[in-house]
Amino acid sequence: MLTSIGLGLVVGLILALTGAGGGILAVPLLIFGTGAGVAEAGPIGLMAVGMAAALGAVLGLRAGIVRYRAAVLIAVTGMLLSPAGLWAARQVDSRWLAVLFALVLLYVAFKTFRQASGKGPIATAANVVCKRDGNSGRFIWTRPCALAMSLSGGLAGLLSGLLGVGGGFVMVPALQRYTDLPMKSAVATSLAVIALISLMGVATTAASGHLDWAIALPFSAGALAGMLAGRSLASRLAGPQLQKGFATVSALVAIAMIVKAAS
Repeated sequence: MLTSIGLGLVVGLILALTGAGGGILAVPLLIFGTGAGVAEAGPIGLMAVGMAAALGAVLGLRAGIVRYRAAVLIAVTGMLLSPAGLWAARQVDSRWLAVLFALVLLYVAFKTFRQASGKGPIATAANVVCKRDGNSGRFIWTRPCALAMSLSGGLAGLLSGLLGVGGGFVMVPALQRYTDLPMKSAVATSLAVIALISLMGVATTAASGHLDWAIALPFSAGALAGMLAGRSLASRLAGPQLQKGFATVSALVAIAMIVKAAS
């Protein structure tokens, strides 16, 4: 139990300091810390990340920066594909699933490092399809806007079920690219999406009896505590160097996962 709580604390701190995509390290920590496979660790990581994301989303709602209608639309499409990802995770050999996760983690590390270096995605008039009303601040819904949000949610949902990741590394760049939301609002909206999609994934796994509650509960409690503790540090430590550090650690963890799968 103490190991699970400690690992959860680390995940919560990473989430608080690096943003919505930081929860992707939950599964590797569970794999190396508890010896679980990706298929077993995925739902546990998803539960912890989802609970921490829900906390962040509630705080965002109180601050009025969550675009909740967009979050619901994105989450609904994600929920439709999350069970398919969970099913696929139980069909794929654990080694290949670990390699797939490692490749996704390497991609996240690369994108995070580029963004921290000032080379991340830039929203332009050509790709911003979701624009806000100047008076209400709400999105002006069009078919291209709804399609972009739905496809992004579907991809996040599929990956959340398959690999146990919240999907923040999909949602935040998508909201930056296709909308005119400021970064704080994009992250808060992404957290709301992650919380909703994670709820579906965890509920599906629990109903099928594949969720290890003895690890999941203390791990999730640790993640919540880490999220709360990390919020006070985020304003002082968050920045490009921290993001580059997260990217470097993620790349090293990904390489370690590939080596472990190959051995």
